[in-house]
Amino acid sequence: MGGLLAAGLLPFVGALAVLATTGARARAPGVVASAFVVASFAAVLSSAGELLSGPQTLAIPWAARIGLDFTLRGDGLSLLFALLITGIGSIVFPFATAYLGHDENRRRFFVYLLLFMGAMLGVVTAANLIALFVFWEMTSVTSFLLIGYWHHRDASRDGALKALIITGSGGLAMLVGFVLLGLAGGSYEIAELVARRDTVAASPWAPVAAALVIVGAITKSAQLPFHLWLPSAMEAPTPVSAFLHAATMVKAGLYLVARLGPLLGVVALWTPTLTVIGMATMAWGSFLALRQTDLKGLLAFSTVSQLGLILTMLAGANETATSAGLLHLLNHGLFKGALFLLVGVIEHEAHTRDVGELGPLKTQMPRTFALLAVAALAMAGVPPLGGFVSKELFLAEALTMPPYLAAVAVVGSVLTAGYCFALVFGLAAGRRSLEEAPPAHDPPLSLLWGPGVLVAGAVALGLAPQTLAAPLV
Repeated sequence: MGGLLAAGLLPFVGALAVLATTGARARAPGVVASAFVVASFAAVLSSAGELLSGPQTLAIPWAARIGLDFTLRGDGLSLLFALLITGIGSIVFPFATAYLGHDENRRRFFVYLLLFMGAMLGVVTAANLIALFVFWEMTSVTSFLLIGYWHHRDASRDGALKALIITGSGGLAMLVGFVLLGLAGGSYEIAELVARRDTVAASPWAPVAAALVIVGAITKSAQLPFHLWLPSAMEAPTPVSAFLHAATMVKAGLYLVARLGPLLGVVALWTPTLTVIGMATMAWGSFLALRQTDLKGLLAFSTVSQLGLILTMLAGANETATSAGLLHLLNHGLFKGALFLLVGVIEHEAHTRDVGELGPLKTQMPRTFALLAVAALAMAGVPPLGGFVSKELFLAEALTMPPYLAAVAVVGSVLTAGYCFALVFGLAAGRRSLEEAPPAHDPPLSLLWGPGVLVAGAVALGLAPQTLAAPLV
């Protein structure tokens, strides 16, 4: 537990250290921030063996008069999300150091990013509903600052405000649900509430509490009908999109469903409501992704779709489906993180994200295109890549559902493959000839090694999923 606690504290200490650096536009803030993130990742790894052998809890006195302690819990679920947050952070932070222009205020950028990372680690380690809410809202505030980082742009400010209003409002609804759960179960400690879940389920407040928690989860994870904040958030710098909108913040709602599933899965509306929302979001997000000509727009709607798929798997709160959902969550962090970074590379070199303006990237940027193709095919579920394994598990689970849900699952999967193949083949050939297209070439290794590591992870999870992922999921 000590390693996980250290990992959660290091980003906040790192933010103070970055503030102390001189030269807001020099590389020092990024180097210092990256060092703290790597140290946080190492701390999580050091606690892996301990947490996989059994849950660990740390209680710190907080508000004794109302029976509240600041309680942290480390277990397999916390470990999986902490590894995702710090592991992908260890790639995104150095990437951002090389990616941001020399005229950017790097100190402000990395302070915001470190504070967001610390808040996310707080969300996935909080053992108390009130502490979870505090960190949850901290992620909303820091994401607002990151999405609106280019505050001189109207679109950035609008996207940041939309994200804050939707996710913040959902968080407030969730807080009311948490209070009702505390009243029904006589505690705000998640483990104690799970132990008393029959008492909670018998309370007349249980359906209302479950509905309010669902609102919090689906607003954070950009599910229908709250999905439109995520495409608007694409105005953020590409490293922010890769970290927040592929690997971390949008997964907070999914974490909440996985964490509270054992408690609220006994409430009648929990599983069917989440399943229908997840399936509808998967199919609609895939359809909208097919219509995009902006590369980040395509990735945004594909993220909405993939989050719907994972939500469907977690909704049932049963071991088999949850394991499949968590495996796809891990896969998604790898291939989607790589895709966001690679789209950032393309924009960095070609100065456009519009598919209609790009030339044949297979010729212009062969190494970048090769990495993008593998990541996109992993998202499509092509064997032997990691996405194939988890999507097969999803389809196997979907076939046990009512026929109309199984049909939606198949249609959504077909549409997913469609936009992935359209992305790969469209960029391979390009809409413009070499003479008409903007000049572009592969960037230096400093911008490609990070996506390369993520793509290698997506391949490895397809070749050895049992060895690499089974202990976690």
